[in-house]
Amino acid sequence: MDFLKWGIIGCGRIAHRFVQGLREVPGAALVSVFSRRPETVSGFVDLYGGAACASAEELLLSDIDAVYIATLPDSHAFYSIMALNAGKHVLCEKPAAMNLPILNEVLTLAKNRNLLFMEGMKPPFFPLYTKLKAYLLTDPIGPAGYVRAGSSVADISRDHPNFSYELIGGSLMQIGIYEAFLAIDWLGATKQVQTMGRFGDTGIDMFAVFQTEHENGYAQLYSGFDLHGKGDALICGTIGYVTIHKNWWNPARATINYLDGRIVELDEPFTAGGLNYEIQHFCELILQKKTESPVISHDMSRQMIALLDEARANIGLKFKGE
Repeated sequence: MDFLKWGIIGCGRIAHRFVQGLREVPGAALVSVFSRRPETVSGFVDLYGGAACASAEELLLSDIDAVYIATLPDSHAFYSIMALNAGKHVLCEKPAAMNLPILNEVLTLAKNRNLLFMEGMKPPFFPLYTKLKAYLLTDPIGPAGYVRAGSSVADISRDHPNFSYELIGGSLMQIGIYEAFLAIDWLGATKQVQTMGRFGDTGIDMFAVFQTEHENGYAQLYSGFDLHGKGDALICGTIGYVTIHKNWWNPARATINYLDGRIVELDEPFTAGGLNYEIQHFCELILQKKTESPVISHDMSRQMIALLDEARANIGLKFKGE
């Protein structure tokens, strides 16, 4: 198999970005599209091609190899399980599940079916992030011991799904998972989490500050919807520190400051919205017959959602059914 055929479930903004990225990946093409909102499918297909499907079942019966799940978090696990049971590889938007027990169900199924499953966490695939990691191997800042990062986006319309309790909204689930990734990636497994959060009238967290202790250090993180704080990220080592300039989750520029006074600037623009790098990685894994990414591994996904589970427990945020 050297030509990968994709189906998409969900036609929201991230699905549009996905197709823009998919078009940049050689040997991959959009074949089928389904959305829970039928009115969005025809317009999506008119823009990007592919066949409009009336149901998820119809999409999974079509001639596709992989499914990108671009719905809202309330249905990520549901559609992942459907797709895996249909024998399709799955790239699922973050967070891949509402909590760790549900994620474990998905990952166990993927393992049992010998299929590739990966959570869509884009930053580590951007050229800047990979260039930074490679550069620090030869000119290190010393062991990382502290991470500070966050984002608070105050200009989102209040009818946005991010504010919906039923759709698993809230700043921790929608934004905080990026910060969880960064802390775990640089500092290792989480040992403890301390969280303060402020709730809105829809029952979700409007702003949260969470401090985490890891195997190799500490992180101070934040996420929110009612303050303006689109941010950079700081990674501190023993002989230097890195600033990934805003917006750090779409990284394009970093500055490394060393204890000896040296300053190194890294500038690596991205193309096609940035999801193309993640898609390319996923397609390569399929062609290599891999069932797990070494970058966003199943263990990484487990650690990220476990951190958020603990952060939500700290502030008393439970979703329906938990």
